Amino acid sequence: MQCINKQKMKYNELAKLLKKSGCYDTGEQQSGHPLWFSPKTGMYFRMSNHGAQEVAKGTLNAIKKAAGI
Repeated sequence: MQCINKQKMKYNELAKLLKKSGCYDTGEQQSGHPLWFSPKTGMYFRMSNHGAQEVAKGTLNAIKKAAGI
């Protein structure tokens, strides 16, 4: 059982976690959202730039899965 999935997280905290795990912002946009890349999974995924707003649980899980964390 992972405690991280139950934890609430803000977009700026998620961005820090992603960078720590090796993911990076490509500088491109997709549907108005920053496009990130994960070298662990080889996948591109959309993030958001909502800063201090809380990430929805499903969105958080999808981004973590795409990032390989």
